[in-house]
Order: sequence, then structure tokens, then C-alpha cells
Amino acid sequence: MNIENDNNVNGTSVEDIVAKYRPELQKLIPYLRWLKEHAKVDVAQTYSGNDLKSVPFPVYDSNLLAFVKAAQSTSLLDRNYVYVYSRNHLNNYKDELLFIEGAGIADMEELSGILSKYILKGMTKGSVWAEGVNNGVLYAVITKMDELIKLWGQEKLSKD
Repeated sequence: MNIENDNNVNGTSVEDIVAKYRPELQKLIPYLRWLKEHAKVDVAQTYSGNDLKSVPFPVYDSNLLAFVKAAQSTSLLDRNYVYVYSRNHLNNYKDELLFIEGAGIADMEELSGILSKYILKGMTKGSVWAEGVNNGVLYAVITKMDELIKLWGQEKLSKD
């Protein structure tokens, strides 16, 4: 019995995964440099007026807002990201970074779940966007997804 690797991942071919994620990632790649440069940097300031009646609110770096808007325009976001966290026992950013580091092409949906958490949760709790930049998770997840798409996309090209 001859068993060949047909590049099939969970019922979806690698080619399908690459085709699905490549165009969406292209919208986020321009922000990688900024995300890397601003890891460990506070990208949100809190503004509160001198008046005691004023409510403090965050003021974000314009690049952060542009990144969030670009991420929101992709099909990468999934409101069910909480299942990614429970399935993979992700409890904090260190767990996220370890998972990202070991992820493969079959984990693209899980990586999208991590991105989703930061973008979607940040829409109701603004500090989450800044945390994702500061702790390096947003940079790591986009970089890993890009590396996987390039690796598996190139593998297919070299076989032709």
C-alpha cells in the first residue's frame, strides 16, 4: 500500500489554506515593521481633562488604529476565538507566544483566533490593542502566519 502525502490538512488542502490566507495577510504585512518597533512601547495614552467631570479615555497611535482597521477589513477575524483559547489551553500572552512559535500550516485558523482576540476584544476594552502590541503577540502572530504562507506557497511552486 503506497501512502503519499497529498498535503491534505484537516480536509482542506494546503493550497486552499494558502489561497485563503495569503490575500488577507497582505493587508496586514505593511504594519509588521511598526508592530516590531513598538513592542514594549506604550502606544496608547490616557487623556483626562482638568475638569473633575471629565472621564479619562485612551488616545491611540494612528498606526495602531490603521492596523486595527486593516485587520477588521479581513476575513481573519472569528468571534468564536474563545474556543481556540480553551482548545489550546491559552491563558496568557506567554502561552500565546509559545503556541505561535510552534504553529504549523494546519494551525492557521488557531492563529487567526489569537489575532481575533486582540482585535475584537479591543473593540470593547481598548487597552487590549495596546497590550497586543506591547507584549509582541500581534507582531508574532502576523509574522508566523506570513512565514507559513510563504513556506508552503513556495513548496508548491517548487514542485511544479
